[in-house]
Amino acid sequence: MIRRDAEAQIRSLALGFPAVAVVGPRQSGKTTLVRSIFPQLPYVLLEDPDTRAFAEEDPRSFLAQYEKTGAILDEVQRVPELFSYLQGVLDANQRPGRFILTGSQNFLMMERISQSLAGRVGIVKLLPLSMEEFARAGITIERYEDLLYAGLFPRPYSSAIHPADFYSSYIQTYIERDLRLLKQVQNLSTFQTFMKMCAYRSGQVVNYSSLAHDCGITHNTAKEWLSLLETAMLIVQVRPHHKNFNKRLIKMPKLYFTDPGLAAHLAGVQSADDLVYHPLKGGLFESLIITEFLKFRFNRGKESNLYFWRDKLGHEIDCIIEYQGWDPIPVEIKSARTASSDFFNEITYWNGLSGNSPDRSFVVYGGDQPQHRAAGHLVGYRDLESIVRYLE
Repeated sequence: MIRRDAEAQIRSLALGFPAVAVVGPRQSGKTTLVRSIFPQLPYVLLEDPDTRAFAEEDPRSFLAQYEKTGAILDEVQRVPELFSYLQGVLDANQRPGRFILTGSQNFLMMERISQSLAGRVGIVKLLPLSMEEFARAGITIERYEDLLYAGLFPRPYSSAIHPADFYSSYIQTYIERDLRLLKQVQNLSTFQTFMKMCAYRSGQVVNYSSLAHDCGITHNTAKEWLSLLETAMLIVQVRPHHKNFNKRLIKMPKLYFTDPGLAAHLAGVQSADDLVYHPLKGGLFESLIITEFLKFRFNRGKESNLYFWRDKLGHEIDCIIEYQGWDPIPVEIKSARTASSDFFNEITYWNGLSGNSPDRSFVVYGGDQPQHRAAGHLVGYRDLESIVRYLE
């Protein structure tokens, strides 16, 4: 098993909350992780028809089985009635770490938790594997194109399944099992087209009208569906930074998939070699780095502190990190493997407006030779340690 960085935060929450919920996209490793952390707890899968029927028909008796021992309740959103009864069980005995809740339908999970279990549940968001977790497990990826194509979900690395087969099945499972339960998505075929159009826009500022037009849906539907994908943690929308330095700013968010392999598959990429000269390469590489930063935050129980900055003249900083009340940290992201002096052009421009120091300015690139330049720090994509300290 690959050791996950979120383990420490889950253990910590289980010492303070009577229940802990681990949420994240399907196949991100939630069940494997919680079963390894809490081997003493009975494991209950609520997708099992007999178990689910018992929980639906007599939730009070179902939970009574685990009042003393506690339990891991997997896919708990499948039985919405349980949440109200679980509230009473947790209030009657607030011993920490009694129940561990996991589920893949995050839009349903979070809705039920906010309605019935607010204040009683510690929450950890688990995204697919990080590059640091890969390295610690001894998994070597020679080229980042291989990482962009295969993605970072655990399954392709723990079995012989080909990435294309994994993602094909993954998309069908997500659409057919999860989305069909939601009234917001009535036409699944159109939604699949919508996901593909989103994949082509990885790393770009969202244009709702353009996205809606390409899919044959309304502007408001495009917004609703993006929100749905974000709640499911398949995408993240990074908001523009609020400081304008007397410049007119772009107000729309940027779109990233939380796994580049999923975006590559949706966009029709056939192999890692196709990505060497593919027009999506830069956007997918940017997605990889942005989500590495997010994983660092989420694994420690924190929300995103990432933004981007772009003015109406076209000047842009790919990532702005809000750091503990200090001046923001600018990070540019370049997929090129060979360093170039123009990598720092936008950093220099932004520092001139903001007064930020080059010592707190970074460019992440596709190579592996760190450099300290007059305009800032050049950082290889495999070694982000000098940046992640600002994510604490």
